[in-house]
Amino acid sequence: MLKNKPEIRFTTFKNDWVHQSLNKVVERVIRKNKNNESKVPLTISAQYGLVDQVTYFNKQIASTDLSNYFLLQKGDFAYNKSYSKDYPWGAIKRLDKYEEGVLSSLYIVFKPTRVHSDFLVPYYETSRWYKEVSMRATEGARNHGLLNISAVDFLETELSIPVDFEEQMKIGNFFRDLDETISLHQQELEALKQTKQGFLQKMFPKDGENIPQFRFDEFTKPWTKIEFEKVIKLVGGATPLKENKEYWNGDIVWLSSQEIKNKYVSKGTYLITELAVKDNRTKVVSEGTPLIVTRSGILAKRFPISISLNEVAINQDIKALIFDRERFDTEFLVAEIKSNESYILKNIVKTGTTVQSVNLPDLNRMNLYIPEYAEQLKIGEFFRQLDEVIELKEKELEALKETKKGFLQKMFV
Repeated sequence: MLKNKPEIRFTTFKNDWVHQSLNKVVERVIRKNKNNESKVPLTISAQYGLVDQVTYFNKQIASTDLSNYFLLQKGDFAYNKSYSKDYPWGAIKRLDKYEEGVLSSLYIVFKPTRVHSDFLVPYYETSRWYKEVSMRATEGARNHGLLNISAVDFLETELSIPVDFEEQMKIGNFFRDLDETISLHQQELEALKQTKQGFLQKMFPKDGENIPQFRFDEFTKPWTKIEFEKVIKLVGGATPLKENKEYWNGDIVWLSSQEIKNKYVSKGTYLITELAVKDNRTKVVSEGTPLIVTRSGILAKRFPISISLNEVAINQDIKALIFDRERFDTEFLVAEIKSNESYILKNIVKTGTTVQSVNLPDLNRMNLYIPEYAEQLKIGEFFRQLDEVIELKEKELEALKETKKGFLQKMFV
């Protein structure tokens, strides 16, 4: 047997790891839900593992009759042979959230017998097992979204495991604790975003009213209703000809809709030249200009808006918001537009087959409610600080996820 060691390990363990066939350390599970013991159809989620279909999709994807499905018990693993960009060789997850659940017989289900279950959980989050599956998947493996590999072949895949059971357990515990920390940060981030959403709903007047539910005590004057186009001018951009090399790799940041995703934006995938701006309808807008996405598939779910941190050029799927910055505060206007996100998605975004677009005349007619400039500044600063806290939490969460990725690469063979 081949023997090896991971790059990083706990210092108390010295024995080499060994290669072992999966079928030597696990047992295949083929029990059926014939007596309808469980009515919980499951699916695999990248973030949450094996989860209830109704909770995840808001509906049941599985057939009404679940009697011919596999019956999983807590601690069982399932291999979903469906592949995707993030899961090029499918995904393997353990049932942790429920005592029982059911899965389609297209899944391969197994339970650990001679390997610590907590060790397998992070192991199958690595790419270490990809090669073994790829070697056993037959020619034309990617058929109708499913990998063509039998249960027998899958269970013959080899993995490298510590000889010491205690080392397996300690690795499993390490990643379980790290996952709990990541989950806690995720919950805190979601709570912050919900808090912001609550303030967005209550710190701006409802349509037809002129005073918000919450406001700072020193302000009492009613807000003024005014149409969007009376305050904001929309300016669009364009894409320079790709084939003209004189237009590209210049000094001007050029943005597409894909870059409009965070509160602030300063960098893009591409740079263009001054000649590209001169010869094309792309526009360069100044630092501090809000940018909205007006054509994108993402408009089915959210209405992106970012503030440029430097001069940028924009493409045809973006509109820059131009207004008098001495009368209207940028942070305030961005927050107010976000407070109308649900209305915009429901009433102003036109639904297409794959790409949605903003109906600009309808957007121009949308009502805004504007307070005196001093109140705008205070509201804008409030949301700016809240966004800073959210951004910090997002960075902390991303750092934790990157830390986990690093350990996954170095603590397994």
